[in-house]
Amino acid sequence: MKIVFATNNANKLEEVKAMLPSYEIVGLKDIGCFEDIPETADTLEGNAKIKADYITTHYGLDCFADDTGLEVEALNGAPGVYSARYAGEPSNAEKNIEKLLIELKNEYNRNAQFTTVIVLNLKGIQYIFKGMCEGEILTQKHGKKGFGYDPVFKPNGYITSFAQMTMDEKGAISHRGKAVKKLIAFLNSTSN
Repeated sequence: MKIVFATNNANKLEEVKAMLPSYEIVGLKDIGCFEDIPETADTLEGNAKIKADYITTHYGLDCFADDTGLEVEALNGAPGVYSARYAGEPSNAEKNIEKLLIELKNEYNRNAQFTTVIVLNLKGIQYIFKGMCEGEILTQKHGKKGFGYDPVFKPNGYITSFAQMTMDEKGAISHRGKAVKKLIAFLNSTSN
């Protein structure tokens, strides 16, 4: 089964492809979509819907889109829906991490969670899947793998950051991994 993942993020695309080996997952550039789809909603679910609906409306294809946010307890849930552009435009992971570490410099409460919302448009019906991963923000970067905030996020129960894990290790416990597992279970149940 071929399905569009509405993303231009090559790292995200590879991560999801690895979790869905029985499906042909294609990204936006694979379908000739080079538009910058604006993420103007004030919720993760809203942004994921905007992206999924854009592809379904303009390209007539079944697809899924996601949005992910890092919610830090001491920052009242920030950066949240603004995680990718936390340090301003254009989005830059290094600057986002730098800003986050500065804001938490004297903070003892470093509890945080990642939340991913996936919106699937399939045969005219919309479905929503959510995944969360709780952890803490480290005081400095650890590891070179992954992307985004991975070098400073350590999931609960682990001694390493996401950026120190293999793609498979991270995928087994991450917010996106949990949401994608729900998506996979649903797709498998509908393809029988």
